[in-house]
Amino acid sequence: MSGSMKPIRVLVVGCGNMGASHATAYHTLDGFDICGIVSTGNSKQVLNDKLGGGYPLYSDYETALTATQPDAVCISTYPDTHESFAIMALEKGCHVFIEKPLADSVAGAERVAAAARKAGKKLVVGYILRHHPSWQRFVELAQQLGKPLVMRMNLNQQSQGSKWTVHRNLLQSLSPIVDCGVHYIDVMCQMTRSKPIQVYAIGARLSDDVPADNYNYGQLQIRFEDGSVGWYEAGWGPMMSETAFFVKDVIGPEGSVSIVAKDAGATGNSDNVDAHTKTESLRFHHAALDANGKFAKEDTWITMEGEPDHQGLCDREQLYFLNAIRENIDLTDHVEDALNSLRIAFACDESVRTGKVVSL
Repeated sequence: MSGSMKPIRVLVVGCGNMGASHATAYHTLDGFDICGIVSTGNSKQVLNDKLGGGYPLYSDYETALTATQPDAVCISTYPDTHESFAIMALEKGCHVFIEKPLADSVAGAERVAAAARKAGKKLVVGYILRHHPSWQRFVELAQQLGKPLVMRMNLNQQSQGSKWTVHRNLLQSLSPIVDCGVHYIDVMCQMTRSKPIQVYAIGARLSDDVPADNYNYGQLQIRFEDGSVGWYEAGWGPMMSETAFFVKDVIGPEGSVSIVAKDAGATGNSDNVDAHTKTESLRFHHAALDANGKFAKEDTWITMEGEPDHQGLCDREQLYFLNAIRENIDLTDHVEDALNSLRIAFACDESVRTGKVVSL
């Protein structure tokens, strides 16, 4: 295909934490050219300065889309704009990279997926943990533990100042167990490779700053067809405890594997984005007993020296996006997995609101 190796012209929409990281990836990687940066506030200027200036800036997404005619659009705005922004881009013939969650409702996410199929364009959802070598290893090791699996995970974030502002803004449209939970539900589905059949969840509203119909602490439980079970807990805000805020643990008949992040898991670190993806080491515990009923084998420690930092992971995500476009990779499973984890997360939300177990 002649001219297929021309750089992909990408419009960056949303310049918060993730948007800035994705823009940095486009700025540094061969294969992409940023054709514009969009945000409603001052963040686009800050980002542009950080990248050395020179990129066209826009306050209105639709205007930018028409003016720049991009090949691809990167959407890292608040979730309530995801659906409309993605569909607009796809209908203009652009590929779309979109931060999770795909939309702020299951029906909305299905409409985005349908628009991508109709346009014949690539749709990549920002499941950052799928591009993380240590998390890939964590999933592989979990699959060696036999069945059923017991999966225990959380990520609580004690936030103040601008971080609490971001959390409050997110809470306008989503709960923590939907916004963050989709990652970990996705990981559990990868570990079990089994169908989730039932969820139950609880939640609590711990601040008057949280919308009356939402909650800033939630915990979900999932039951799978193969007998595996998992829980995930997420809380946001200045009141959150930093005791055991970072638990990533899987148990099976053959033993257990845990992410042991000594530094990332240290107190005072729960609002640090790099700490959210850091693993540092994996501890593989073997259940086998010897003739005396003692452990036959010592725990195996797998260190993850030199693992990518948050920016390195964003670079990997964007290389995946680039390859999907250039090599016409079939993303059917990728999009279906994103829809699936979102369906499960919203079922958990429904369970919080109704107090009932939800069958999937």
